[in-house]
Amino acid sequence: MSQTPRAAGRAGPDGGPARGRHSAAPRQRRLWPLLLSLVLVAGAVAGGLALHRSSADPDGAGIVTPKTSGPPEIDETARAAGVKKVLVRRAQAVSGNDEQEFLRDVDPVDKLLVARQKQLFANLQQFGFQSIRYEQLREQFDQRLVDKYGPSTYLVGVAMTYQIKGIDPQPVRTMLGYTFTQKPDGSWLLVSDSDMDQLLPRGSHQEAWDLGQILVKRSPRVLIVVERGQGKLADNLAAKAVSAVQAVSKSWPGGWTGSGVVIALDDKIVRGADYTVPKNAEDALAMATWVYRTLPGEVTAMGQRADSYVVINPRNRAKVDARTLAHEFTHVATAPYGAYAPRWLVEGAATYVEFLPMAGEEDLALDKYRKEVRSKYLARAKTLPADSVFFKDSNSSYPMSWLAVDYLFTKYGGTEVGTLYQEMASLGSTQAERNRIMLEHVGITEAGLFQALKAAAAAQ
Repeated sequence: MSQTPRAAGRAGPDGGPARGRHSAAPRQRRLWPLLLSLVLVAGAVAGGLALHRSSADPDGAGIVTPKTSGPPEIDETARAAGVKKVLVRRAQAVSGNDEQEFLRDVDPVDKLLVARQKQLFANLQQFGFQSIRYEQLREQFDQRLVDKYGPSTYLVGVAMTYQIKGIDPQPVRTMLGYTFTQKPDGSWLLVSDSDMDQLLPRGSHQEAWDLGQILVKRSPRVLIVVERGQGKLADNLAAKAVSAVQAVSKSWPGGWTGSGVVIALDDKIVRGADYTVPKNAEDALAMATWVYRTLPGEVTAMGQRADSYVVINPRNRAKVDARTLAHEFTHVATAPYGAYAPRWLVEGAATYVEFLPMAGEEDLALDKYRKEVRSKYLARAKTLPADSVFFKDSNSSYPMSWLAVDYLFTKYGGTEVGTLYQEMASLGSTQAERNRIMLEHVGITEAGLFQALKAAAAAQ
């Protein structure tokens, strides 16, 4: 017996620019996913931290930005070189599983800092990094910290570049903020790892390994992160995630060979997911959060995406099933394409894959549902769901988006749809570009697609 997808309750607006976060609303039976488009706050750069390397960076990389304030008479070149030694040592300690070396440059007087750093080291060891390194970005000056730690205080953004073995297809970057002071022997001591937290860009900060005691479980092409002691939850999510990875690999045009990361912690703010926002907390099941090849502000204001990690809403984690994860992993598979695809295509494609037959899951009555969407939503619609109002009526936006993508797959085939998606995501930053790409690949614009949906419904 097959199930008919039904429209779910509405998701609240994301509150930021169209960027690519996706969340799912709780379902009763198989409900429509309310997968919010990711928005890494508009202040990811403005109002945050400009991601330029220090003007004294000994590597000479990045944009040179002169220091405009701070204590006088600082040998910036020597300082940058000294702190670089500390960062290199920490990366080598992670790779070599050497806790003592990792803690060597941490202020031993601050017991809470030492405890946090010990926990961080233990967490990092569970991920299995193929590579890891830290580098200085831009110094920030804060007189209050100088008053607290002394005249040698050095507050600096730090980029962590890493690649998790078997997970990340290429090295990716996240950001930290460290405070150092100089010891009498001229070496540098880490005295705080949190002074810069409020300045760091949302979505490229606060990783799973930063958030207390965790447990990491691996399965084929899957990595699960839960709270320590939650092994049963990790096993349950791993089984669902493996099924979802296989489904996306089979169903996405050209196949998908990537991997899925699922983070299911008690914390309500992890990476780009914020489940303290009332509607997210209430409705969302999961969000696919971007992972960056270059951070926001380094090369482009938006940053360059490499992948996505899925973060589950702690309130609704029991409602996550393999189809939910298949939806999210479709976003993961398409994340490297770019940020410009229209939301109806982004969410419609993910829902299309989610609703396809899946091993271990009951088939959905899609023929019946197609008729329901046509009569209930298409009959009253005047256009495809626009980006700007997509979440104002998500009850209709998601069914309409699925219907549009279902039509494209049926009429033009997966290969054409996959190519269309890639070009729209990469180049579709304006309506003129979207029209050009649509005409090139399927011979109609978005307006033409809507009329085609109307014609198909009338012919039934």
